[in-house]
Amino acid sequence: MHRKTHWEEVYATKASDEVSWFQAEPTLSLALLQEVGSGASSTVIDVGGGDSRFVDAVIAEGLGHVTVLDISRAALTRAQTRLGTRADDVTWLEADITQVALPANAFDVWHDRAVFHFLTEPLDLARYAAAAATAVRSGGALLIFTFAPDGPTRCSGLATVRYAPEEIAEELGDSFEFVRGFAMIHHTPSAREQRFSVAVLRRR
Repeated sequence: MHRKTHWEEVYATKASDEVSWFQAEPTLSLALLQEVGSGASSTVIDVGGGDSRFVDAVIAEGLGHVTVLDISRAALTRAQTRLGTRADDVTWLEADITQVALPANAFDVWHDRAVFHFLTEPLDLARYAAAAATAVRSGGALLIFTFAPDGPTRCSGLATVRYAPEEIAEELGDSFEFVRGFAMIHHTPSAREQRFSVAVLRRR
């Protein structure tokens, strides 16, 4: 409950473009969706999607049906309001990814741009990996963004864990094959640089 309280407070007190992870256009995420073969009939889950613009872009580009999962009701409500009638085409899940029971083999693509590096406890990491292994179909893809080894040690008042791309794959376990990884730099709304690692994995 402490985790949920924290994120409800964040979204109650900060505008969308005031949080450090804000992106006006999720260009890289869209390119990776296309790379892994996502299309109109694909199912995509955005883990920790909050009120990001990812769902808007996927709808606009016709790259799949999106499920947005976030622990914060305030974040989901904000996204639904922004989308208007298009929100009816999205599945919304208010849940903690370390606690939720997702349907088996339900998703072709698992996208996480802001959650994994906040999981500092081994049990939470194990539960996350188990949820992904259950929910992603064989042959499906994981697109995971985390802070890089030289990235921030804290974000939004919380401690983070930093990873190289290969280390992301190691944490997720043998259910996934590491396809490729790379570094990127995210520019926050305040023009600061944050160094990220990106891992593309395939469900075995």
